[in-house]
Amino acid sequence: MQATAYTYDAETRSGQVLLDDGTPVPFDAAAFDAGGLRLLRPGQRVRIETAGEGESRTITLVTLQTF
Repeated sequence: MQATAYTYDAETRSGQVLLDDGTPVPFDAAAFDAGGLRLLRPGQRVRIETAGEGESRTITLVTLQTF
């Protein structure tokens, strides 16, 4: 699934992405680390993997979207 980086805190390695419908979804350090990224800037397109549905949906991986 694709999303757009919305917030990112380099100290905690966590933040939020916006889904294409505008829904913000938080991610934690484990999801960020799983993607192998070192930095994330707001506005970057990312690829995410999720687990769960609805309010219990969590992001398990954040990485850059490549074409």
